[in-house]
Amino acid sequence: MPNTTSAKKRLTQSIARNARNRSTKRAIRTEYKKVLAAVSAGNAEQAETELRTVTKKLDQAAAKNVIHRNAAARVKSRLSAKVKKLKG
Repeated sequence: MPNTTSAKKRLTQSIARNARNRSTKRAIRTEYKKVLAAVSAGNAEQAETELRTVTKKLDQAAAKNVIHRNAAARVKSRLSAKVKKLKG
């Protein structure tokens, strides 16, 4: 347990930040699965809309350093390739 006042504050901030980051990552994972489900179902239109949503969430998470920007780019690239393959 923290002893100093500043250490107590840092612990509180760390817990809050950790919860926020976990929530963001979970939301990204959920949207990611929605895109994959739409692709496997063969629904190109729905996959396209879900791809836009997950792309926005990935960009926001990367901007806030919740995930690395290259990781966000990699996920976006792989998903867009799957949607493009489905459409083509």
